[in-house]
Amino acid sequence: MPEQRADAAAWLAVAAGTLGALMATLDVSIVNSSLPTIQGEIGASGTEGTWIATAYLVAEIVIIPLSGWLERLLGLRTLLLVASALFTLFSVMCGLSTTLPMMIVGRIGQGFTGGALIPTAMTIVATRLPRAQQPIGNALFGATALLGPVVGPVLGGWLTENVSWHYAFFLNLPVGIALATLLLVAIPHQKSNLSLIREADWLGIVGLALGLGGLTVVLEEGEREQWFSSELIVMLTGVTILGLVMIGLGQVFARKPVIKLRLLLDRQFGSVVAMVTVVGMVIYGTSYVIPQFLAQIAGYNSLQSGQVVMLSGIPVMMMMPVTPWLIRNVDIRLSVGFGLSVLALSAFLETGLTPLSDGGDFVESQLMRGMGTVFCMMFLNQAAIRSVPKEEAGDASGLYNAARNLGGSFALAGIAVIQDQRLWLHARRLEESLNANSVGLQDYVAAQGAGVLRSLESTIQIQSLTMTYADMFWMMSVGIVFVIPLVLFLRPLPKNAPLATGH
Repeated sequence: MPEQRADAAAWLAVAAGTLGALMATLDVSIVNSSLPTIQGEIGASGTEGTWIATAYLVAEIVIIPLSGWLERLLGLRTLLLVASALFTLFSVMCGLSTTLPMMIVGRIGQGFTGGALIPTAMTIVATRLPRAQQPIGNALFGATALLGPVVGPVLGGWLTENVSWHYAFFLNLPVGIALATLLLVAIPHQKSNLSLIREADWLGIVGLALGLGGLTVVLEEGEREQWFSSELIVMLTGVTILGLVMIGLGQVFARKPVIKLRLLLDRQFGSVVAMVTVVGMVIYGTSYVIPQFLAQIAGYNSLQSGQVVMLSGIPVMMMMPVTPWLIRNVDIRLSVGFGLSVLALSAFLETGLTPLSDGGDFVESQLMRGMGTVFCMMFLNQAAIRSVPKEEAGDASGLYNAARNLGGSFALAGIAVIQDQRLWLHARRLEESLNANSVGLQDYVAAQGAGVLRSLESTIQIQSLTMTYADMFWMMSVGIVFVIPLVLFLRPLPKNAPLATGH
């Protein structure tokens, strides 16, 4: 029997799904390097401006687990057409924003609609490509998931430096038109199943929005708002608890829960979710910390910082052609263990940062981080889908993708706390080491003149900040080491079996 091959329409469908996923993952981080400029133009303070990034992440985390249910409700093509059209319109709204509320509404809209584009891209690979060619589709999707967060900062930085920050959003207009065209040509129409609205687990759906949305905002804003001394944080904590209780009630009483949390009881799937959460913390955490260090310590602009972050994308591009072969032939425990070890080592290399460090000091660690990420993410994705029955693959993929993004949210929240606490600690320790009665210190002050105290304070701040960033990388390294033993719970993938896919 001749081997089945995909036709041109199938590959166009895969291209559409990949393009949509790339557009959505890119917009998570494309504003990171442009935030100072955007804040200045729309009249937002530094604290308020962080909502430009947070709003997208909150909305995306809420919608990703719902994407499987939405696909069954509307049909794949209708869902993707609606999501891509609205994503494009909300992107234009962001580009035209002149006030912070307008920008935040646009970013929330982008997150809700873009979040649906990410997991559904895998559905297209599963349904339109024959088994033998699915590894190629998976590699294309994997490249978008891994490259989006690292390409975003450099693309946003280049547009901000050379054109205008507005085009970081307007860029989605031609992409959205191209995506809609591909969807209309390549994906057949499916009848909607609106009866699912009546049968839906509304406790779970509302609980997801309240629980995950509230949790993400609490984590993102807790440090800036002084945690539970803030009425906002107390209120949002209550909203989060209510949402989580509603999700739990939905698991008990709904005939078909909107997300199946019982999947986490599977030893392999629970281990995969724990590992991908930590990997998400490292991916999002480093893509935030490295530009901050280079801007504050080395004096890099947004484009230069973005280029250093993008180095981790080089191994991703180089390894994508061989990842299908690796998945079929290399033991998953060996691959994930190796990938996590490389990620831990890459973070540990950055614990030796000094105030004289610059982008060149991140080259080796960034290349290692890219390689480690490929070995982790590509195999963990397969393990997540293969951990559950085929009919539950969509629910597993939704939980898997949400866990990765929640890891990013945990990382950003942790970074805010660590930076505040450790910066203060290191500064006090350095000040304590300077004995006012020291003859050497008194001679230095006398020799430098009146400006010496300001200079000394600046030196202490730079040293303290450098030590704080080194602490962050050390904590990331230790966090990865703690989850490495979970690879023992993974079951080997079948040798030479076709790759598993889900949305």
